[in-house]
Amino acid sequence: MVEACPHLAYREAGDGATFDGADFGEPRAFCTVTESFVQPMRADICNARYGLDPETDCEFYVEPGTESEEMSDETERLDADR
Repeated sequence: MVEACPHLAYREAGDGATFDGADFGEPRAFCTVTESFVQPMRADICNARYGLDPETDCEFYVEPGTESEEMSDETERLDADR
């Protein structure tokens, strides 16, 4: 069985830059690779739901323990709420 992505975290409030640091009604999925909140559909990939595998189905996945320096500038410019 595929495990959930190790880069997925759930946050209960914004980081100040997004959502003005406001509390959410419930925790929201946050990608530590892209440093952004993700939409529920992308969180399905992160949580390995519906037969999806974060390692092969996510374009932002990096092996745990490797630096995310390999991310392109394009990835860093993407919209904050994926």
